[in-house]
Amino acid sequence: MRVIGIDPGTASCGFGVVNAHRNRVSAVEYGVWKTSARQPLQARLGALHEHLVELVAEHEPDAVAFEESFVGADPRTALSVGQARGALLAACSRAGVVATEYPPATVKQAVGGYGRADKQQMQRMVEVMLKLDSPPKPHHAADALAVAICHALGSPILTEAGTA
Repeated sequence: MRVIGIDPGTASCGFGVVNAHRNRVSAVEYGVWKTSARQPLQARLGALHEHLVELVAEHEPDAVAFEESFVGADPRTALSVGQARGALLAACSRAGVVATEYPPATVKQAVGGYGRADKQQMQRMVEVMLKLDSPPKPHHAADALAVAICHALGSPILTEAGTA
């Protein structure tokens, strides 16, 4: 199974591609797509959409997994991330690939063994699980890899039910 994980954001959007076979996962590619605040919002969202369309075409994943947005104190940030998520979900629809969303605590529990693991713990667990030479950076890429691992190794029943 091949899964693309996404840590959505407008300024920095993490992505990670993993292969899974039985209980083993390996990294294929990961990184961050950046957009400039100087660009109009529609151009930024269009760029994120196109990046994901191209990644899906290149890697032909079985699924795309998203980390659900954390809604903090700043409503502008929440709105911006929501708009990025919409553009990215539209890219999945356009490509005909299934998209699943996971709450951050579920991803942390699945990968880190603790639903409140911090960024450094998650980077280290992703490094160990994928047998990387160093923790994946920046943290947006590590988060994207974590959500891909969560989906790839998660319960098929939860995934099918849409509750994962």
